[in-house]
Amino acid sequence: MAVRSSVPETAPAAAALSEAYEERKPPFRTVWRQHWMIYAMLAPAAVLLILFHLYPLWGLSIAFVKYSAFKGVMGSPFVGLDNFRRFFEGPDAFNIIRNTLGIALGKIILGQAAGLAFALTINEIRHTLFKRVAQTTTTLPHFLSWVLIGGVMVEILNRSGIVNRGIEALGYTSISFLGDPGIFPYTMILLETWKEFGWGAVIYLAALAGINPETYEAAAVDGAGRWARLRHVSIPGITPIIALLACLSLGYVLNAGFEQILVFINPIVFSTGDILDTYVYRVGLLTGEFSLGTAVGMFRSVVGFVLVWLSYWLADRYANYRIF
Repeated sequence: MAVRSSVPETAPAAAALSEAYEERKPPFRTVWRQHWMIYAMLAPAAVLLILFHLYPLWGLSIAFVKYSAFKGVMGSPFVGLDNFRRFFEGPDAFNIIRNTLGIALGKIILGQAAGLAFALTINEIRHTLFKRVAQTTTTLPHFLSWVLIGGVMVEILNRSGIVNRGIEALGYTSISFLGDPGIFPYTMILLETWKEFGWGAVIYLAALAGINPETYEAAAVDGAGRWARLRHVSIPGITPIIALLACLSLGYVLNAGFEQILVFINPIVFSTGDILDTYVYRVGLLTGEFSLGTAVGMFRSVVGFVLVWLSYWLADRYANYRIF
C-alpha cells in the first residue's frame, strides 16, 4: 500500500496556525497592562535617543543655508549645495580626503595584522602567568586617553627624547617624528597600533579558544610541529573571524582618529596630518563657519553610513554574520 506524503500538507497547516495566532493576538492594551514595567524601563533610553540622536539631525539643515546665529536656521538664506561645493572646490579638499583615507587604512591594516599576530603568539605560550601579564600590559593602553598618552609621547619622540637619543647613539641622525610631514602619518599609525593591538587581539583569542583541542592533538600525532599546527589548525580555525573583522573594519575607512590627531597635529604637518574631523573642528568651531563645517561633517557621515552598510553586507555574504 502506498504511503501518502505529508509534506504538501505542511505549508497549509503552518499558514492556518499563523492565521489562528494573528486572530488570537492580544490587543496592545492587554500587552501594556501585562508588561508596562518593561516599557517604563525603556522610556529613559528612548528619551535619550530622541534628544541626543534624532533631534540633533535637524542641525544638518545648517549645511544647506548660509547660517547666521542671529537669524537662526529658518531665517538664514538657503544656498543649496554651495557649502559642499566650497569644500570640494577648495585647495585643501584633496589633501584632507587623502590624509584621512591613508591614515585610516594604515591603522586598519596594521592594527588588524598586529592584533592577529599577537593573538597567535599568546595562544602558543603555555606559561599562564606570563600570558596574563602580557595580555594585561598590552591591553592597558586602550583604556588611556590620547591626552595622557600624547603628553608622554611628545617627550619621548621629540628631538631630545629617549628614542632619538638611542638613534643618535647608534650613529644615525635624529628623526622629527612629530614635525616632519613625511613621517607624521606613519607615526600616528604606529602609535594607534601600539595603543590598540592588545585590545584588538581579544576577539582573536576568544576565537582561538573555541578551536577543539583534539584538533591540535590529532595534528601533533600526525607529526605536525608548532608552525604546521599554526598554519593548518589555528589560522584556518579563525579564518571566519578574520574575514568578519576585515569586512566590519570597512565602516571605519573615514575614521582616522580625531582625538589622536588633534593632540599631536601642528601647523608644520597640516599638509599630511589634517583629516576630515580636525578640519570640521577647525573650520566649524574655531573660525565660526558653521555651514561649511556641517557640510563636511555631513559628507563624512553619509559616506560612513554607506560604508557601514556595505561592511555588514560583506560580512553577511562572506562571513555569515548578521545582526538582524
